[in-house]
Amino acid sequence: MSELELFQFLKQEVLLTYQKQYPYFQGNWKSFSSQDIQNLIESISEKTKQSISEKWIYTHLKPELNSKLPRKDMLDILSQFSGFSGWDEFVFKNREVAFEEKIKLPKKSNKNYFIIVGIVVASTIAGLLLYSKKKTTQKFQLKNQFTNETISTKEVKAYTIENNKKVEVPIQNAEIEVELKDEKTKVVIQSPYYKKQEVEIAKVSGKNEILLQPDDYAMMLKAFMKSDIKDWETRKIQLDKILSVDLEVIVILKNDLGIEYFNKKEFSEKLIVPTESLKKMQILEIKNNEAGKIEFIRIKQ
Repeated sequence: MSELELFQFLKQEVLLTYQKQYPYFQGNWKSFSSQDIQNLIESISEKTKQSISEKWIYTHLKPELNSKLPRKDMLDILSQFSGFSGWDEFVFKNREVAFEEKIKLPKKSNKNYFIIVGIVVASTIAGLLLYSKKKTTQKFQLKNQFTNETISTKEVKAYTIENNKKVEVPIQNAEIEVELKDEKTKVVIQSPYYKKQEVEIAKVSGKNEILLQPDDYAMMLKAFMKSDIKDWETRKIQLDKILSVDLEVIVILKNDLGIEYFNKKEFSEKLIVPTESLKKMQILEIKNNEAGKIEFIRIKQ
C-alpha cells in the first residue's frame, strides 16, 4: 500500500475524529463547509498546539483524490489530531492492518488463490522492510544564542561526522535536516561570525533548535564592512582593539584573477572609508589568536 493511499485513510480518520466533536456532521470532505473548516482548524490547534491553514485544507483535504503526498510536518499534525504520535506511527499501524487483512484465507481455496496470496504477502513484507529502512531525520533551526533570531544561511555551514569524515548538510531558511544513522549523530556548525559548535543529536530528542554563540570581534568587523559609520576616528580606535598586529587578510578576486594581500594597516585604511565594493565582500573565514584578536581573514570579492 502506497503512502498516497494511506493519506486517503488519514483523511477519513480526520473526519471521524471531527465527527466525535461535532456529531451532527455526517457528510464527507465534499460537503465539508467553510464553518466546518473553521471548526476543524480550531480543534487541531487545541489538540496539537499547532496550526493548519484554510488554504491547506482546501488544497489537500477537500479534493476527492490527491496527486501527491503533502509535507510530512502537516501529516504529523493530522496524525496527532487523529490519536497517533505522528505520520510514522499511522503508516506503520495501518500497514500492519493491511497486511493482516491480505493474508486471511477463505475456507475454500484453490491453487491460484494461494499463488495470489503468496505474491501479496511477499510484496507486503518487502514494503514493510523498505519502510523499516526509511531514513530517520530531524530538523533544527539555527539561531543566535543571545538574540534568538535565525541565522543567515550564507553565514553558516553544517556537517555531520561519518567515519571521521565531514559530510556537508544543506541549510535552507536557517534550518538543517539531519539524517540520524546511529543512536547519536554528531553535527558540526561552523561560521566566520559564530563560535564553532559540535552537537550530539540523539534519535529521541525534543530539541528543535541549535543556538550559536556569536564571536564579538567578528560581528564588529562585519558591522564595519556593511555599515555607513561616518566617525572615522572612532572606527580606527575600535579596529585597533580587535585586529592583531600580525593580521593577514587574503581577498579572493572575481573571475579567478588571483588574490590580494593586506596587512593590518592596509586593511584598516580600507575599512575606515566604507565603499560599495567593501559592502559586497563576503567573509569566508576568520581566525583569532590566543588573546582573542583577529589574526587572519579570508574574504571573497
